[in-house]
Amino acid sequence: MAFAAWMAAMWYLPRLLIYHCDAVVGGEASATFKVMERRLLKAIGTPAMVATFIFGLWLATLQSQWDQGWLHAKLALVLGIAGCHGLIARDVRRFAADERPRSARWYRVFNEVPTLLFVGIVVLVVFRPF
Repeated sequence: MAFAAWMAAMWYLPRLLIYHCDAVVGGEASATFKVMERRLLKAIGTPAMVATFIFGLWLATLQSQWDQGWLHAKLALVLGIAGCHGLIARDVRRFAADERPRSARWYRVFNEVPTLLFVGIVVLVVFRPF
């Protein structure tokens, strides 16, 4: 459940930033996006990420999977999503300061990165190829 919530935040935050790019700095829409982004990140995204790491590491330990190659690959992809999370969190802070660090097009392309990482994780977990 934590991973599902984290992924929902990773898919929705870039969408909010796309819309925020087009909002007038200091305007009502910009203020609304700031609140939505902050709440999504701090109330859902970050706690879900922390829970994903805690429960994932616990599960891997309980099932003695640390010597399995697919788990190492999966962890690398999860760290990739954590990197995406960090980048988005930084940009949310910059938008809160009325900066526009990137273009809406950049966020549209970036929005696909967590999806690709997610697909890789699911494939590794389901098929355990090595």
